[in-house]
Amino acid sequence: MTIFSPTILSITAGAYLLGSIPFGLLFARFLAGEDVRGQGSGNIGATNVSRVAGPFAGILTLIFDALKGAAPVWLASRLTHQSATAMVLAGVAALVGHCFPVWLRLRGGKGVATALGVFAILSPAATVSAAILFGATFVFWRYVSLASVTAAAVMPLLTYFLWAPGHAPPTAVTLGTLFATLLVIFKHRGNLQRLSQGTEPKYSLQKSKGGDE
Repeated sequence: MTIFSPTILSITAGAYLLGSIPFGLLFARFLAGEDVRGQGSGNIGATNVSRVAGPFAGILTLIFDALKGAAPVWLASRLTHQSATAMVLAGVAALVGHCFPVWLRLRGGKGVATALGVFAILSPAATVSAAILFGATFVFWRYVSLASVTAAAVMPLLTYFLWAPGHAPPTAVTLGTLFATLLVIFKHRGNLQRLSQGTEPKYSLQKSKGGDE
């Protein structure tokens, strides 16, 4: 099965559309009547949704953003007999959809939760390790953005060494992981600039005018 087969093309297109669903925006509107794009950091991700619409909305956003990354990868594995290429294409498409959603003029989230869902299916061991590193970084420094970038940065190495005992991952997985890492870091470029300037706010559920996630 080639990457241009109807099955893989359909899965990839569907993954992008699923990834484009702005769950954070929808939950904030339905549960709190708020538009997160104009409050806090303006991001549609779980952190800003929690700040604007409350923890429950934020938790729902985190879960559904992760599911929209995991579901296409799982479906691709079922329909293509666990083709690594198909699974990676589905995961990357969902992540791109979240970061550049067609419904919001390509202005989406930063991809952390969706990437979590993607790699939870692709490489569970690497995902757990990255999540532990995220937690440790956040607890120590209290910056969600720093924790997100740190976890993303080490994901290629974790995936490579934890893919399977004594086996490196397929080339498609390696390239897809690198792409996902670079995309997540790119979407955090504003946070990185503020971190370097010492102006990045630490995590808080209180509404703020910018920064963070």
